[in-house]
Amino acid sequence: MGKGSDHALPAAGNEKALRYALMLTGGFMLAEVIGGVMLNSLALLSDAAHMFTDVAALAIALAAIRVGRRPVDDRRTFGYHRFEILAAAFNALLLFGVAAYILYEAWQRWSDPPAVQTTGVLVIAVLGTIVNLVSMRLLSSGKDSSLNVKGAYLEVWSDLLGSIGVIVGALVILFTGWNWVDTVIAVAIGLWVLPRTWILLKETLNILLEGVPEGIDLPQLKRALLDLPGVVSLHELHVWAVSSAKTSLSAHVIYNPQAADPGTMLAAVNQLLAKQFEITHTTIQLETQACGMTAAGTSNAGADHWKAPV
Repeated sequence: MGKGSDHALPAAGNEKALRYALMLTGGFMLAEVIGGVMLNSLALLSDAAHMFTDVAALAIALAAIRVGRRPVDDRRTFGYHRFEILAAAFNALLLFGVAAYILYEAWQRWSDPPAVQTTGVLVIAVLGTIVNLVSMRLLSSGKDSSLNVKGAYLEVWSDLLGSIGVIVGALVILFTGWNWVDTVIAVAIGLWVLPRTWILLKETLNILLEGVPEGIDLPQLKRALLDLPGVVSLHELHVWAVSSAKTSLSAHVIYNPQAADPGTMLAAVNQLLAKQFEITHTTIQLETQACGMTAAGTSNAGADHWKAPV
């Protein structure tokens, strides 16, 4: 017996905001790359690499909306929601390569820092700050209703800090002539990107490996189910995510038929999962005694048997 429902994708208004923010950010990222090469600024190139994370986040969020609209078919019974996760994992691996290149180039430049055309760098960094502010404004209305939009909003917000770092570096070089500051700023931005990239990769790998989603306390979830009146024990419990906003659960629940009828028991389980853990995509198998799956001695940890307290 079971119950399921899909999480709503961001509204059309969010898609429009994402599209405009992507055009602004992507266009300016190209301008930073060209400017960094022409003006000999590694800090500007490093900030462009950081802005690439914004472009990727915006593109992933926009693609997730569009691809996610494709209907479920006979080959993909969960639909196309996992496209977001695959794209995020690819983005994380690519960013590791970009950050490694920035750090290597900084090492090469450290002993003989080239002259930086600070005026041009300053102009581009100020324009980048403006672009980030506009993008944040576009995304602010949807960040509380969509995890995709919220992630993109946070990426743009963090890139705003990177642009400010480039401005500070350009001003220091302008007034002191210390060209090595450009390399220091580049390293700082590169080191800032790496931890965020690792977090992104770790989260995507957890979803691809069907691990327990972030924010779900599995021991607490077990205790809550076992505390329900009429529940005797629990096994074959699995909690995973198809995408960052679509958590699923399946479980075998052994209950006392004298304490509750199947309909009441199923409703109580689903109500608890939805209210306390925000899990609405569920498959619950009700049993009056343990099924043969547990007795078979499988090595799957999900087949462990948990009994309600007496």
